[in-house]
Amino acid sequence: MPDDLSPFPQAVTLPCGTVFAVSDHGEGRLALAAPEIPMPPDQLFAKTLSACERLTAQGPEVALRLDGAAWAPLLPRLRAQGVALACAGGDFVLPETLWQVPDLWLCHDAPAYPLVWRQGPHGRHPLRPPAPEGQLYRRYIPWLGQTFGLRALTMDDLPLFHRWQNDPRVAAFFEEAGSLEAHQAYLERLLADPHMTGVIGMLDDMPFAYFELYWCRENRIGAHYEAGPFDRGWHVLVGEESVRGADYITAWLPSLMHYMFLSEPRCARIMGEPKASHAQQLRNLARAGFAHLRDFDFPHKRASLVALDRQHFFETRAWARPAPTDGQPLRLSAARLLDKGDW
Repeated sequence: MPDDLSPFPQAVTLPCGTVFAVSDHGEGRLALAAPEIPMPPDQLFAKTLSACERLTAQGPEVALRLDGAAWAPLLPRLRAQGVALACAGGDFVLPETLWQVPDLWLCHDAPAYPLVWRQGPHGRHPLRPPAPEGQLYRRYIPWLGQTFGLRALTMDDLPLFHRWQNDPRVAAFFEEAGSLEAHQAYLERLLADPHMTGVIGMLDDMPFAYFELYWCRENRIGAHYEAGPFDRGWHVLVGEESVRGADYITAWLPSLMHYMFLSEPRCARIMGEPKASHAQQLRNLARAGFAHLRDFDFPHKRASLVALDRQHFFETRAWARPAPTDGQPLRLSAARLLDKGDW
């Protein structure tokens, strides 16, 4: 493909000035050269992840082949951490493996917490780790030109939470409008509950949304399906009117799912239980990769049970605003590369 027709850049230049040359072989097949300037292995590893992120953060299928002898010192680490797959045709970085490595996005350690079982309301469940604090996740959104972030909720967020909950548009579906005292009690209960985590969503450090993350096995949803030990669920409140529309939803929704998968590597599914009558939310969830399983009844609402499978999320690159599928097999999946050995 001629350079002037390529949808990809001829090089990736990081803010620090480091340059990675890119050769476009067509149909998403890219060859990535290591920087010409020598640097310590840890520095090269971090910059390589950043360059690969830029080439896989938006758009169609892509596979990055690491070309040149300069990659040799770094390849054992890239392979060991699952960033690069060693195939007969070379070493490849694929979005579905790269985006499961937390280094670029996660702001806190997330090792697999020791597996200790406790009795809960719907059978036994794992003992949960302490809720994370401070900054949790950051990701640059190319189509917004802004950085999406997550931080842990604190009681300092009470005035913001109170204002958002009393917005008539929010109250219509969250149903928690009330006094400052009532909202203070709500947050105190949430912060004391080991199966819940309150999170504030931000764009360029401006708070715009509140998320409740929970473990399904201990939650009310656990009474309505066979919850896995690390299934997670969530509720959302978008509090700022200016942060609405498809461009924003396709930024925060998959980014939140990305965080939930990264922060617990044993999480295989993310569940949801929106109102069965909330047609727009159900359409947004379907576009984000959620499958509608069935409708069921809580005492307070008719709900739709929806699920997002971990493998589906990463294979379809849900964070990248991919085009609707044409029904054809993926050309650049790990399964095909490992089987065929080359592009």
